[in-house]
Amino acid sequence: MATAHNRAQKEEVAKAVLMPGDPLRAQYIAQKFLTNAVLINDVRNMFAYTGTYKGKRITVMGSGMGCGSMGIYSHELFYKYDCEVIIRAGSCGAYADDLQLKEIIIADSCYSESTYAQTYSGSLEHIVYPDKELSDQLYACALAHQANSRKGRIHTSDCFYHQLKEDLHDLCDVKGCLGVDMESFALFHTAAFTDKKAATLLTVSDLPARKEKLSSEERERSFDEMIEIALDVLWKYA
Repeated sequence: MATAHNRAQKEEVAKAVLMPGDPLRAQYIAQKFLTNAVLINDVRNMFAYTGTYKGKRITVMGSGMGCGSMGIYSHELFYKYDCEVIIRAGSCGAYADDLQLKEIIIADSCYSESTYAQTYSGSLEHIVYPDKELSDQLYACALAHQANSRKGRIHTSDCFYHQLKEDLHDLCDVKGCLGVDMESFALFHTAAFTDKKAATLLTVSDLPARKEKLSSEERERSFDEMIEIALDVLWKYA
């Protein structure tokens, strides 16, 4: 049962899905971590693969950038393909001064000014939450991997080139956001509305205050520790 955005048939998509933002990162993950990975979607070059990880069937699919794109793919995976669990594994910019490049944040909540929830379901909420069990397992797994990691709130922005610099104090010091991405708010709200499970872990790729950042190639290929953590937890739900 294909959609306008996904040519995969229902039986080709696993119940447990790993979603990086970048479709090329999805390709890299499938080729490096999955056994017998098969390309099941390439519509709009939003690559999706299904294979096995430690003997269990898992799908990895890009989400694209922003709440709009994440909203499309997560909605279809939950509603049309009967997926039960989605873990977003992506990159983020740092707000907190003590974050380091490649440090991993496991989101325990997400704040956004986005109108995604209102448009999607009529909800006026601006703080949404991952599935607590799933999020706790990600953090426990990160600790077991001895990864440089922490739990905390993230900010989902609709604008990558954010010009209102004075908002940083409010977002970090008042609202408690450690860093920023562009997709988690849509994923968490869609999952909650559909009574499915979702969680996010993010690798810090940008330190704006110190003008440090990872290159596009590093963003695509240097997140292996985060991917292994996500897959080890996703494996339990596959």
